[in-house]
Amino acid sequence: MSDASIQQVLAELVPPGSRVLDLGCGDGAMLAHLQKTRACTGYGIELADTNVLACVQRGVNVIQLNLDEGLSMFEDASFDVVLQIDTLQHLRNAEVMLRETVRVGRIGIVAFPNFAHWPNRLSVLRGRMPVTRRLPYQWYNTPNIRVGTHADLGILARACGLTVLDSFGIQDGEALRLAPNLLAGTSVYKLSR
Repeated sequence: MSDASIQQVLAELVPPGSRVLDLGCGDGAMLAHLQKTRACTGYGIELADTNVLACVQRGVNVIQLNLDEGLSMFEDASFDVVLQIDTLQHLRNAEVMLRETVRVGRIGIVAFPNFAHWPNRLSVLRGRMPVTRRLPYQWYNTPNIRVGTHADLGILARACGLTVLDSFGIQDGEALRLAPNLLAGTSVYKLSR
C-alpha cells in the first residue's frame, strides 16, 4: 500500500478549511496535500533536518521540534485537527502524546501500522518478526520503539479518558470497517477529549 493511498483516505477525515497540526510530518506531503485539496492551513512538526528542508521546499510551514519534549508551546484547541500519522510508534511516551494530540486539537487523527494484521500474525507464528510494506524493517534496525494493534489503541484511548469518534483500518487504499484488527495493515482512530 502506498503512502499516497493512505494519505487520500486520511485527508477525507479532515474538514475543508481546517487549521491542521501534523505531528512528525516527514517531508510535508500530507500537509501540502491538505493545503491543495482541502484549503487547510497549519504547521508541520518535524525533527529531521532533511525533512524540514523538504517541507520548506514544498511551501509547508514547519517547526523543528522533538515530539518527545511535548507540545507545551501550543494552547488548548489551537488547531481544528491534529494529525499523528506513523508517529506514535516512534515516541517514548505514547500515552502523553495521545492526550496532547486531543488537547491541542479539537480532534486528533492517529494512524499507525497495525501489528495484528494477519500477515504479521502469520510471520510471528512462523517464529519471525514481520517485514511487510507497512513494517518494512528488520527487528534489529527498526525506528519503531514499539508496535501496537488496532485493538490496543482503542484500549489506550479509553484509558486516557478520550472519546473514540471513529475507528477503522486501511487496506489496499480503502477504508476497512470489517475486522480491522485482523484485516487492515493500517489502523486509524479519530479522537477527541
